[in-house]
Order: sequence, then C-alpha cells, then structure tokens
Amino acid sequence: MGEKTNEIPTVRTLLRQLANVVDLAGPVVTIDAMHCQDETATTITTAGADCVFTVKANRPTLRAALKALPWAQVPGHSTVEKTKGRRVRRTIKTVLVPAWISFPGAAQVAQLRRSVTVNGKRTVEVVYLITSADANPPVLAAWVQGHWAIENKPHYVRDVAFGEDASRIRTGQAPHTMATLRNIAIGLLRLAGTTNNTAALRHHNRRPDKVITLLTSTNWTLP
Repeated sequence: MGEKTNEIPTVRTLLRQLANVVDLAGPVVTIDAMHCQDETATTITTAGADCVFTVKANRPTLRAALKALPWAQVPGHSTVEKTKGRRVRRTIKTVLVPAWISFPGAAQVAQLRRSVTVNGKRTVEVVYLITSADANPPVLAAWVQGHWAIENKPHYVRDVAFGEDASRIRTGQAPHTMATLRNIAIGLLRLAGTTNNTAALRHHNRRPDKVITLLTSTNWTLP
C-alpha cells in the first residue's frame, strides 16, 4: 500500500485488477470486518462473485439492525469440535435479508454464536454476518471458519512467530524484501515438515548448522 492510503481502497483496486484477468463469477470472497463497505460489496458482486462480511463496530447502524432481529425464533444449525482440552460449539442462524436493511447485493443475514470451553472455562462470542450468497447455514458457517483458518495460520505465523507487525523496517524496498525472506523461511520450514514454527525458530537459532542443512537439503518431507 502507498503511504497515504489504507487497506480499504487497496482491496477494491486489487479486486478490480483480479476481475480483469480472472473470471470471478462463482467464487466467494470473505474479507475482514473493516472491509464491510458498500463500495467494496458492489465491487465484488459487480464482478460476479459473492461476498461474506462480518458486521462489527465500524458499521454500528447495520450491526444494531442485525442484532435486533428476532433470532430466538430462528432455528439454528450447530456443530461441535473437540480437541485436547478445548471444546467449540458453533451455532449459525440465517434469514433472508429484511427489505428495510440496506446493503448492496445482500441476500441473507446470519447470527453466528461461538461457545468455547478451554479447561473448564467457557467464553461466548456472537457475531453477525451479511452475504450476497444464497447458501445454506452449514456452507455459510464453513466459509466463515475457512476465513479464520487463513487468519489464524498464515497471518498469525507472520505477525507473531516472525514478528512482522512489530518490525521497525518500514521504508523503501526493505519491507518487501523482509516479507519475501519471511515467506521463504515459512515455506522451507513447512517443506521440512515443521508443525510448530516458534519451536522450529528457537531450534534453528541455537543450531545455525541446521539452517545450512535446511537451505541445501533436497530430501524434503512434504506436509
């Protein structure tokens, strides 16, 4: 992005450029809540794709309208995911978008409730969605979960394990160069079968010879 812009117009530019070279008719675009903007939705639907937005505090009027819908009267679809010491119950409810809710291309709205229990401690989060897609509740829930899988895996690795957000390298071509080097490092670790990037970084920091082996090895274990 340029220094005098931000993510919102940049994403619109990217979408328009993609629409010039790729047929977007059919795909579903999920974007962070800050991009829940009328113009962004119009850009996506005009290109033939569907959009799914989470509605948060940056759209207070829209969020209040969605929250006020009679969700208690709407049947829900629930799934439960269990891992070691963690239980997640997700319940999604969908309705056709009411005529009095104005949002470009909107076909459905949804309430998604996540109840997470970790070692006996329970937290609950309720979010609201708006989408142009005519999708059943399990499919819509899977799209949202897939979006957060991207956020929690590649983005978390770059931002936290590799400290990208805290980096003070911000001028000239240096940020692009560092981003490329981080991507190379992440790719090499994954090709080597790494499942815990933070532990792998500590391991290679203590054993620089392993870095040379990692860079020159041809015996990759593909994940």
